[in-house]
Amino acid sequence: MSPNARTRIKVCGLTREVDIEAAVAAGIDALGFVLYRPSARYVSAERAAELAAGLPPFVTPVLLFVNASPQEVTHAAGLMPRALLQFHGDETPAQCRLSGRPFIRAARLPAADTPGPAEPAFDLLNYATEFAAAQAILLDAHVEGYGGGGKTFNWSHLPTSVNAHLVLSGGLTPANVTDGIVQVRPRCKTLAVDVSSGVEVSKGIKSADKIHQFVAAVRAADEQLARNHERLPPA
Repeated sequence: MSPNARTRIKVCGLTREVDIEAAVAAGIDALGFVLYRPSARYVSAERAAELAAGLPPFVTPVLLFVNASPQEVTHAAGLMPRALLQFHGDETPAQCRLSGRPFIRAARLPAADTPGPAEPAFDLLNYATEFAAAQAILLDAHVEGYGGGGKTFNWSHLPTSVNAHLVLSGGLTPANVTDGIVQVRPRCKTLAVDVSSGVEVSKGIKSADKIHQFVAAVRAADEQLARNHERLPPA
């Protein structure tokens, strides 16, 4: 991966126009809409389309599904023709490909506070191969239910070389995202980051100040990686 590559940023769980305006102003690359009814950040497909209607052309809307029916996915995708799909449940590779649309597949890794002996085995290399058709693999913490619940996982436990584009998620905040990028980016093709609770004042309600702080921390990581590369001896 180029040391000068810009880390792409997604803010997920948008429910209000004012938060979308703040995210766009901060330079966010993608905005996520949760179409999973049990989530506190749930919006309907119609509301997601309404919220995304005014997005600039190079800001990507992302529709998040959890074990949705093919009909639900087709309906929502039809309302937002340029949206990227994100599957966060137990969907198979075939189910993810069914719509024919570009998609992201979430992987659920053991949370950082999970006791060692109880950690479920997770083979990210095999998972990335299984979902090779995905645009990227999103790394989230495995907690009860679906979604990371604001939990991080142990970034140092990731394989040193993953032949995939990764999206780092799970408990990211302006305080820890720099370290997460520095640790994870060298391990994959490209890296993006995905934040939700880390830029909120309450569930589904974002903070413009926190979004700007998060973006600043991501850019600080990019600069740190570029400096680290400059200090490396010639190959």
